[in-house]
Amino acid sequence: MEYRRYFSALAIGNLGRGEGFPFARVTPSQHFVASLRFAGIPVRVLTGAVMAKRCFDIFFSLGLILVSTPLMVLIAGIIKLTSPGPILYRGVRIGRDGKPFRMCKFRSMIIDAERRGGSSSGDDDPRITRIGRVLRRFKLDELPQMFNVLSGEMSLVGPRPQVAHDVEKYTAEERAILAVRPGITDWATIWNSDEGAVLAGAADPDQAYIELIRPTKLRLQLEYVRQASLATDLAILAHTLIRLVFRSWIPAAIRGCPQLRSAGCQSNSSSMRATQVNFRQEPCDAQPA
Repeated sequence: MEYRRYFSALAIGNLGRGEGFPFARVTPSQHFVASLRFAGIPVRVLTGAVMAKRCFDIFFSLGLILVSTPLMVLIAGIIKLTSPGPILYRGVRIGRDGKPFRMCKFRSMIIDAERRGGSSSGDDDPRITRIGRVLRRFKLDELPQMFNVLSGEMSLVGPRPQVAHDVEKYTAEERAILAVRPGITDWATIWNSDEGAVLAGAADPDQAYIELIRPTKLRLQLEYVRQASLATDLAILAHTLIRLVFRSWIPAAIRGCPQLRSAGCQSNSSSMRATQVNFRQEPCDAQPA
């Protein structure tokens, strides 16, 4: 009986959040999935919600690519004419299940920027090009990520993908973030919508990111993973659009989070540490103020 309950937990045990359902409710197909997982073969069950999310990603990203093609062509031309180097930045990020992929963005920094500084950058970073500052200001550098969404490497909504050295620091609990596709926006992205301004003036942007942004960001990403649904995704997309227009507006769902200030205005590192997030249990019900 314990053997059966173990396989039941493997099949539908909610990734460690519970023991699993009673054996009587487990179908033969779920036992088959569990046996494959037990043998070390990764298997992902396509539920209706997962398929709906993927279909939404495909249609939305394809539509936005078609609509924004003239703008992307214009941006590509300006980058090519004003800054030596490639048009796109294709940085390696860690995706779902810990698999690396190349995330596409319009290049907003000088070539070899990664060799000349850390992975975090403030608005005053000298590596940012003139056109790059405009692209970052209006989030236009993110447009090529629609191709990552279309290919299935990313989703419209999900935790932002991180570089390998940051993922290596994840705790066992935080590694649950890798159970979903990384996305372009999520609750953490809305909370930290202008990271460049926050890190501006910091003597060490990477350290400022670790102390000021990372703790709350990870907590919000974990909350998204635990409460992910298509309704939550639609709410996050709506809140993201509102946030782009009204930069001082904060969704009710994340108003318990610490307010971010420029790292250059912090008096000492202890005042930069993010505090515990008081996250609402039903963020999809948040209403604009």
